[in-house]
Amino acid sequence: MKKLLVAAMMVFGLAANAQESSSSQTAQGKFVIEANTGSATTGSTSFSLASVDGNTAWSVGLDGGYFVIDDLAVKAGLGYTDTGAADRFNYKIGAEYYILGQIPVGVDFTGSSYTGGSTNWLGLQGGYAYFLGENVSIKPAVRYNIGLEDGQEGVFQGLIGFALYF
Repeated sequence: MKKLLVAAMMVFGLAANAQESSSSQTAQGKFVIEANTGSATTGSTSFSLASVDGNTAWSVGLDGGYFVIDDLAVKAGLGYTDTGAADRFNYKIGAEYYILGQIPVGVDFTGSSYTGGSTNWLGLQGGYAYFLGENVSIKPAVRYNIGLEDGQEGVFQGLIGFALYF
């Protein structure tokens, strides 16, 4: 009887393990949609609201991605920023890799187009994905945007993202 119980527990454990790995949030073929909170200081695809010297600046945007292999997503994002003095259309394209399925690190090309010109950055980002359930995570992250034009300074950001996996 003990042997039968042990064998049943082993089969159940293997089946549960196989089910867990096949339903991973970052498995190949899955999608992710992410909304971030951050600042409107760069080509931001995040949500933000700030007021400085009587000017109100705000931004809105979303990122989306597709997992081409387990833990590696190709991502793109679009956003809009109103600084009070000018409007900007923002865009982002890059990749994000989830180390151990929970530590996302990413690299992307981010740009901002406005009347009379554009500005571009190379973005480097790292954080942690805290999964609240099977399909939702909170992703606090730090990001550094390297300016790609002469004389353009880099910009450091702290972000809090909310992601939906399906």
